[in-house]
Amino acid sequence: MTTRTATDKTRIRHDKRIIIYAWIALTAITLLAWQLAPGHADTTTRLDTGLIIAVVVLGLIKCRLIIRYFMEIRHAPTWLKITTDTWLAVIWITVLAIYLY
Repeated sequence: MTTRTATDKTRIRHDKRIIIYAWIALTAITLLAWQLAPGHADTTTRLDTGLIIAVVVLGLIKCRLIIRYFMEIRHAPTWLKITTDTWLAVIWITVLAIYLY
């Protein structure tokens, strides 16, 4: 049986707090994207380029938060962090380019 040191307990508490903040950010981004959706409210919203870019950027941010904080990439080696960020950028830029084309 191993005992945890005070430093380990502090790190675990800090990690839990960060995950809660990430979850709150994900919830806020989801609600914002839902609010931006055309036809959501009684008013009419045009699906223009600015709105498309905003929703794609929000999707990119959500994916990065999920990968970084819920798939434990934040504790991974730097090369893996860079690889996942590059992969996300390529995927979301491609989605945006396809949608705008």
